[in-house]
Amino acid sequence: MLSTTLVPLHDAVPRTCGGKAGALGALLRAGLPVPDGFVLPIAYRPVDGALPDDLRAALGSAPVAVRSSADDEDTGLASAAGQYESALGVQGVDAVVDAVRACWASLHSARAVAYRGASATSPRMAVLVQRHLDAEVSGVMFTPGGPGGPTQIEASWGLGPSVVGGTVTPDAYRVDADGTVTRTVADKRTRLDRRGTQVVTSDVPEPDRRRPTLDDATAAGLAGLGRSIAAVLGGPQDVEWALVGGDLWVLQARPTTADLPERPSRPVRSPATLVGTPGSSGTATGTARVVRGPGDFAGVRPGDILVCPWTDPSWTPLLRLAAGVVTETGGVLSHAAIVARERRIPAVLGITGATTTLHDATTLTVDGTAGTVTRHR
Repeated sequence: MLSTTLVPLHDAVPRTCGGKAGALGALLRAGLPVPDGFVLPIAYRPVDGALPDDLRAALGSAPVAVRSSADDEDTGLASAAGQYESALGVQGVDAVVDAVRACWASLHSARAVAYRGASATSPRMAVLVQRHLDAEVSGVMFTPGGPGGPTQIEASWGLGPSVVGGTVTPDAYRVDADGTVTRTVADKRTRLDRRGTQVVTSDVPEPDRRRPTLDDATAAGLAGLGRSIAAVLGGPQDVEWALVGGDLWVLQARPTTADLPERPSRPVRSPATLVGTPGSSGTATGTARVVRGPGDFAGVRPGDILVCPWTDPSWTPLLRLAAGVVTETGGVLSHAAIVARERRIPAVLGITGATTTLHDATTLTVDGTAGTVTRHR
């Protein structure tokens, strides 16, 4: 029996447990498949970082996911996608305690402060502890933006951070209102999985790299689940999901904060133009700045075009400077693409070899609507 300090996830509401836990609590009460857990609510105030005794008592030996649930997260005004800390496959009381403290501390991290920008809000943090799922396939789904619209799904092997973090280019599925499924199968080179108490990256075996992660029936089932989620939460949703043993699970649901780019007409190809996936609409021209890691951050200037392997959430401060973004991997539903759309920064994703093909100090035009990057002499 949980004490009054901890809130069962089934009872969580946004006012006391933050946006993420509040939405999942509503879905649990509606009978939808959400891994159960409990919440250390906003009202709890740690003294010298101490955790309540009932948190220790509530933990068993099974691995858990420890996840942020701030009151400015997963709202209709801002997603805060990837800005606060979460940890998967956490096992053991001491490790869970450390993960909870990391969630609290992330409220004031550089990337979270940069994301909030000039906002006068003073957000507060709740922490969600859930049963960890060892996903065989996972990804993100955007439910239809209006009546008769399509469901957009991205999927890859293993745990979800590879998709939401943009470190892999995922399979893309479009499920139309009549049930028609259209798929684009990507070259999925890496995956994340839990190995004991660690989450590790490994290479995807060659036969599986271009094998579809979902069949049409599962994609259609996901779309139906998405419609149920949108009905419970009252509007179009950005959903993180997992497939385990043939069963679909909901890991997160938040309102969509910016429209996806329309599917472009076939772009005009030329030797000076590279073609990728439209990630965020608009056009920008600026100086290319190749960024392969934090060591390159200091070289980025306002108005530069950021060219990178992917955009880790810790790179959010760069999105306040960049006029446009080009990545080598990642999908249109990744955290970086969501933040780019919120910032109205043109983005083109999935241009293989961009960091070697495009060079520092050259002038680029990024067309995030058409999905093209043009080099100027």
